[in-house]
Parts: sequence; C-alpha cells; structure tokens
Amino acid sequence: MEALAAVAGLAVTTMDSLVWAYRHEYDRGTLSGKDYYRSILGPGLDDTKAAALVRLDLDGWKQINPDTVTLMEDIKAAGYLLGMLSNMPHDFLAWARESLPVFRLPHVGIFSCETGSIKPETPIYETLLQGLSCRPEEVVFFDDTPINVEKACSLGIHGLVWQDPETARRALQKMQVRV
Repeated sequence: MEALAAVAGLAVTTMDSLVWAYRHEYDRGTLSGKDYYRSILGPGLDDTKAAALVRLDLDGWKQINPDTVTLMEDIKAAGYLLGMLSNMPHDFLAWARESLPVFRLPHVGIFSCETGSIKPETPIYETLLQGLSCRPEEVVFFDDTPINVEKACSLGIHGLVWQDPETARRALQKMQVRV
C-alpha cells in the first residue's frame, strides 16, 4: 500500500481506503486495472502511472506461502476434492495461471472476474458448489475475510477464518479430514 500511495501521491491511509472501497468492480472483471485506478484517482491519471499502479498492485499478491501449498497438496493427495474460490481481477489471473504452479492444483478454480460475482455474493459460492458437485455441508471453506466466511456458513458450508496453514490443518483434523 505504501508503494501504491507513493505513486498516487496520497497518504497511505487514503490510498488504502480508496483501494478497498472501490475494488469490487476490478475483481468482478468489469474494469481493467488501468480503468480501476482511473476510477479511484480520476480520469486524468496518465498511462504510465496507471500501469505502475497495476504492476505494484499485482506484485503485492504474488507471494504464496509454501506451507499453504503443501496443505493444498496434502488435501488433494488424501483424495479430497480441492477447490479455489477467489476474488481476482483478470490481470492477475492471467499471470497466475501461467506463473504459479499452485493454480494447477485445484480440481476446480472459481474466480470472480470470470463469474461476474464476488465474495460474499451468493452466486460465486453456488458456482463453486456446482463445480465441485458437492452439497454445501460437504465443503470446508477458508477465507481471511470474516464476512466471506459468514456468507459461506449461511449457505450451509463449513466456513473458517483463515489464520495460517497449521491452524487450518488442525481445524481440518478436528473435523475428521485426514491431512
């Protein structure tokens, strides 16, 4: 956020507020990265700055915890269906599919920019359930945003707030999931 704020010429707290207040349409796939930043910083934002903001934004999401990947591999190796449900703009998804092996792990990947629905909207969870061919009570869903977990729970999905891979592994084991 500090790097984004520096390029935009704004205070970090201001930039943070703007980024999250208006992120939905970027993640939904209705805005390109440049258009998203123009929508929050004004139409006069030049192409160079807009491109720099998009690059910095996407770079901030590229660090994948190797222990999380190991947990995902263990879940899949134990014979469970593995799904990935994420709010994600087209810009990042295209890069991730080519560059991150973890994106090839899930049996089903549901991404907001492809569905036009974002978490915590009901349709994106329904798309995941259809893709997995599972009933809600058969799914364990982790997310770092409590409102997304609350929505999953309201649909009958076992939702847990993500803390870290080890906490997730312990929670799964308590639910009799062998990982």
